[in-house]
Amino acid sequence: MGRLAELKVAMGASIFLVAFIFALFLAAIMFILKFPLIYALIGTIIFILLEYLIGPAIVRSSTRLRYLKSGENPWLESTVKELADKSEIPMPKLAIVPDSTPNAFVFGRTASDATLGVHEGLLTKLNKDEVKGVIGHELGHIKHKDYIVMTVLSALPLLAYLVARGTWTAARFAGSSSKRKEEGSIRAAFFAIGIISYIVYIISLLCVMKLSRLREHYADAYSSYVTGSPRSLQSALAKITYGLSLSPKPPSGARAFYIGDPALAKQEVQSIMAKKQEYDLDKDGVLDERELELAMEKEAKSAWSKVNTWFSTHPPTFRRILLLHEIDREMESGRYTSNSVYTHI
Repeated sequence: MGRLAELKVAMGASIFLVAFIFALFLAAIMFILKFPLIYALIGTIIFILLEYLIGPAIVRSSTRLRYLKSGENPWLESTVKELADKSEIPMPKLAIVPDSTPNAFVFGRTASDATLGVHEGLLTKLNKDEVKGVIGHELGHIKHKDYIVMTVLSALPLLAYLVARGTWTAARFAGSSSKRKEEGSIRAAFFAIGIISYIVYIISLLCVMKLSRLREHYADAYSSYVTGSPRSLQSALAKITYGLSLSPKPPSGARAFYIGDPALAKQEVQSIMAKKQEYDLDKDGVLDERELELAMEKEAKSAWSKVNTWFSTHPPTFRRILLLHEIDREMESGRYTSNSVYTHI
């Protein structure tokens, strides 16, 4: 399928780069503390395995999802089954999240035990074609197995952050003892480790976030292929972004797994509302769905969005809609084939 190999190369390169940076980080810490490096390596491996093992349980607990019983939502079950069969992947377990915001996500340790979670708000605020486009996107994540890579890879920046916070706290307490000279050298070592940890955290997080944004583009393109309707996902993303921008709740810690990020949605909608008069084509004082979508297409061409989203888990909706628009035009021209699924990324 086109350039799917490039996503795998990007995932492999990201894993290698973050692991290499983290290896240097561990070596520097062990050098400062004069401890054997093997202890740090063992500790890191245990931490990654723990993150991999308990990650799904954390997502289940934090989202308060409820697994669907067979026959409870026939349309949703048959739609997911149809697209899963076309994708040649196992049928994921289905769950409903009691949340009025329009969103969806997948998680799990393997493709065979994956769960597709759907917010109640997605089913009530989007039409069936749009929901189908979102399901196609989420099944794309399962098809590409990128959510598994993200679960493991995200553990390294998190560990660097925890080390940084811990050493800064330890450094503050180290100065409270009467043994000034000894405590001064310990405090300096903790500060050095803290500074290195924060640097590693930022660099490794940038690498992980870049991969996270790339995988969203691939899942969007896959949805276009498996549903045959990029227009449906294009419309769904506009509604999801607007709906998430209205959410009063703080963003979830697991927001990298979702199709839309509430924090980014708020930024995007605010930038559009600042130019409301320009985008309000019928001058009725309200941006309808089509005007909002056109505004997002125009914002996709602005330079600010690229720099502003370096630390974002998702690419701007503006750019995602632009990609889907290009695929839609190719489908309408009759030139689109299964070999060109990812050529516009």
